Amino acid sequence: MRSDHVLGLSSRGFHHMRYYEWGDPANPRLVVCVHGLTRTGRDFDVLAEALSPSFRVVCPDIVGRGQSDWLDAKQDYNYAQYMADLTVLLAKVNGNSQNKSDWVGTSMGGLLGIIVASTKNNPIRKLVVNDAGMLVPKAALARLALYVGKDPRFPTVDALADHVRRISAPFGPLTDAQWRHLTIHSARQHADGTWGFCYDPAIANALAGEISDIDLTAFWDAVKCPTLLLRGSESDILSADTAHAMTQRGPRAILREFAGIGHAPMLMSDDQVASVKDFLLDR
Repeated sequence: MRSDHVLGLSSRGFHHMRYYEWGDPANPRLVVCVHGLTRTGRDFDVLAEALSPSFRVVCPDIVGRGQSDWLDAKQDYNYAQYMADLTVLLAKVNGNSQNKSDWVGTSMGGLLGIIVASTKNNPIRKLVVNDAGMLVPKAALARLALYVGKDPRFPTVDALADHVRRISAPFGPLTDAQWRHLTIHSARQHADGTWGFCYDPAIANALAGEISDIDLTAFWDAVKCPTLLLRGSESDILSADTAHAMTQRGPRAILREFAGIGHAPMLMSDDQVASVKDFLLDR
């Protein structure tokens, strides 16, 4: 794994967006993996390693998360800013404007993928949307608002790990090593020695005030590329009805569901990794 950054521009100046890269840097077959609201690019380590023999894989920390800068203007934590930063990233890592890239997005990363893939002359060859849909119900967003951005502090990293297991139980039956991985790469130690999450609490501003459904139906209907839709069978972010509807309109996605998992499948288990890998390799 290698690491580098790109420069993004927000309303208060430039910022760094960190990304992690796997595979041959000269490989023209590129996969960009974009994480969820409070997560980081390191969530994709298992998937990226599995894809790296066939693809160059790039996994950014969206600004305000992980090793990327926090923004001075908190109102800039929005999809327009994220799209602008990801456009800079694509321009750097793709190199040739004629090349197409594959996109794997979990939750927020999936919604961003839908938006990108819906635009004119977009660079997306294949799209994988992991537990996100054309309609995100406000009840699920209200659940996220209960804990996102609260900035809890813990005396030890082990105490933080226990908290991660509790609030992220819908991720499914992960191993101890996988839970540790997800904790370490989403953790930040504060000056007083306590541990918390490595995201700016202000990213939760989008969930403040009156919450309403997120409706991306028009964007979904404009997507033309082959699309794989992944869903945890217990997910409240992507309902079974919405998932089914997404197989009948727009790109008419292939749907894969994983039993006993909520929001969201973490793409760490063999069956989840194989679903993505087989789709991208046209198996």
